[in-house]
Amino acid sequence: MRLFVMAASLRRASYNKKLAAIAASLAKSKGVEVELADFRDFAMPVYDGDIDAATGLPDGARALSARIKAADAIVIATPEYNNSVPAPLKNAIDWLSREKPYPTIGKPVLLLATSSGRGAGLQGITATRIPLSFIGAHVYPSSLGVGSAATAFSDDGARLADDELQKKLASLIGEFLDHGARVAPSRAPA
Repeated sequence: MRLFVMAASLRRASYNKKLAAIAASLAKSKGVEVELADFRDFAMPVYDGDIDAATGLPDGARALSARIKAADAIVIATPEYNNSVPAPLKNAIDWLSREKPYPTIGKPVLLLATSSGRGAGLQGITATRIPLSFIGAHVYPSSLGVGSAATAFSDDGARLADDELQKKLASLIGEFLDHGARVAPSRAPA
């Protein structure tokens, strides 16, 4: 199984990047081929129908689409902006929606989040499910939010500081990988 993992954050010191890296490490420990990507590598302009009509998908959207197509399943650690989807992620989804068929059709997606507040990014996860589902992703029903992000990680950032939460994440990753292996669509040869 090939797993594509990304934090939907542009900030270099993003807590969601730490969470995505921990999720990627847990998946690798289960023998899964993992690509941990930096969302900055998929730069794209704000969606504009005129740009779309003139040049089609921008290079960043094409690159993101190719990575999604090459994966069997996806994990996204997403920040929460004002109880909703972060603008860069929503923009990427808008661009991906212009490609037919959608690169996300049938792809299992696990949503994770961390935030500095006690809400743990759960409102953002809920809001992110809507556009991902619209473009055909199979958003896994379970998710995980991690609150108090400034103190949620071990000193080296390699794991969650709370052992019970780390176990919960490991269990969720395992369950998602089992699910993904059962439902992931077949990939066309590259």
